[in-house]
Amino acid sequence: MSKKVSKPGSISRRRLLASAGAAIAASPLGANLLQAQSAPIRIGMSMPQTGGLAGGGKASLLGIEIWRDDVNAKGGLLGGRKVELVVYDDKSSASETPAIYSKLIDIDKVDLLFAPYATVPTAPIMPMVKQRGLLLIGNFSFQVNSKVGHDMWFNNAPWGPADSWATSYLDIGQKAGGKSMALLSADQEFAQNLAKTAREVATKRNLPIVFDQAYPPNTVEFSSIIRALKATKPDIVYVASYPPDSTGILRAVNEIGIGDSVKVFGGGMVGLQFGAVMENMGSLLNGVVNYNTWLPEKSMYFEGTKEFFDKYTKRAVEAKIDPLGYYLAPFGYASGQLTEGAISAVGSLDQKALAKYLRENTHKTIVGPIAFSSDGERKETAVLQAQFRGIVDKNIEQFRSAGKQVILFPDNLKSGELVAPFEAART
Repeated sequence: MSKKVSKPGSISRRRLLASAGAAIAASPLGANLLQAQSAPIRIGMSMPQTGGLAGGGKASLLGIEIWRDDVNAKGGLLGGRKVELVVYDDKSSASETPAIYSKLIDIDKVDLLFAPYATVPTAPIMPMVKQRGLLLIGNFSFQVNSKVGHDMWFNNAPWGPADSWATSYLDIGQKAGGKSMALLSADQEFAQNLAKTAREVATKRNLPIVFDQAYPPNTVEFSSIIRALKATKPDIVYVASYPPDSTGILRAVNEIGIGDSVKVFGGGMVGLQFGAVMENMGSLLNGVVNYNTWLPEKSMYFEGTKEFFDKYTKRAVEAKIDPLGYYLAPFGYASGQLTEGAISAVGSLDQKALAKYLRENTHKTIVGPIAFSSDGERKETAVLQAQFRGIVDKNIEQFRSAGKQVILFPDNLKSGELVAPFEAART
């Protein structure tokens, strides 16, 4: 029988180390260290819970909350630290967000930041976040980093290069025979960014712009604008609008008509992706070609997508928010997946290291693989252009079926051909 022999001094060294460890743990420094190792990882954000962007904000936040619950159920991050969300209502207002994010950073002392939903509330915080050298996961804003140039910004949205949105829409219109364009846009940053790129693409293609009008954000009556637009007889109508405007514009089009010359109508209308708006608008949506981000087609399911929507649907009904959640909710979850993957790979909350990892790798998410360009936007666009077809009134369940929003772009997801002209597609 062999006898285990300890090396000289090994027992005394272990005892010494144990005693030293106990002493450190008992000290204020040790207590703080242990507390930091077990403290929750706090992610701060504002999210519109009231105001015109609230429908999207609530769905986006639920997507993030489902990710938080999933990651915590798996044991958290960094060896057992749970994720905690610190959220304030920015009331859909750009004037609210700078103070909220200052509080999150200086008073709440959160570990990481997610941006609010949408361009208008996000734009004012960009200079501050860059100045502080902080990582920011963007949330469906459009080109807010184009002038700021923050190298620690990563947008969860599928937009891709700045001109890809307008390019895909104008491709569809020109292939249908469109030879002129009308541009109608809200006088707000998101819509103006879209309008700017649309003008640039049209100019490069020598596509005449026969109507170009920006309307005040508080506009509720669009009849006179639609009459003026109709009088110019455009072939392609590109609209960049926010949710309240989108419904007002479509109601005016339904009342007045848009003319037989129009091949495609839509493009950048926010709101037509939300369940409540789609149910409310019903058959008025028919024929509209508009951008989207996720639709219930077989090619758009990735690992975890179905499981996410199973959870989302149940919780959305309980919370009385968008029962579909296609547009934003899975991308909120993907924001969490981006964060989780970076933290796990880096092994810390070092924000520069996290940004480097996000910039240099392709990331697996429930909305597909995501890779970023140097500006923090997608390397390749994953924006859909889809046409509403066969929509009936007051039936939200119809939108869970394939074929109600026929994908025209991109080609790898295409599910049908454009029905044109627009007036013919409305019936």
